[in-house]
Amino acid sequence: MKRYMLKKNFRGLKKGTQFFLIAESEFIGVKEYVLRTKDLTTRIAVNEKELQGHFILLK
Repeated sequence: MKRYMLKKNFRGLKKGTQFFLIAESEFIGVKEYVLRTKDLTTRIAVNEKELQGHFILLK
C-alpha cells in the first residue's frame, strides 16, 4: 500500500500528516485519488494535480 505525506498545509490538514492511498479512479481522463490518514480518521479525495503538488510518496 502506498503512503504519502503532506508537503504543506492543505484543506485544514497540517504539513507532515501521513496518508494511505486507498483508491485510484479515472473517468474520461480525470484521475482521482482517495487518501486516508494513518490513524484512519480522515478521508479526502484529490485529483492528480493536487496529489503531485501537495503530497510526497514515502514508500
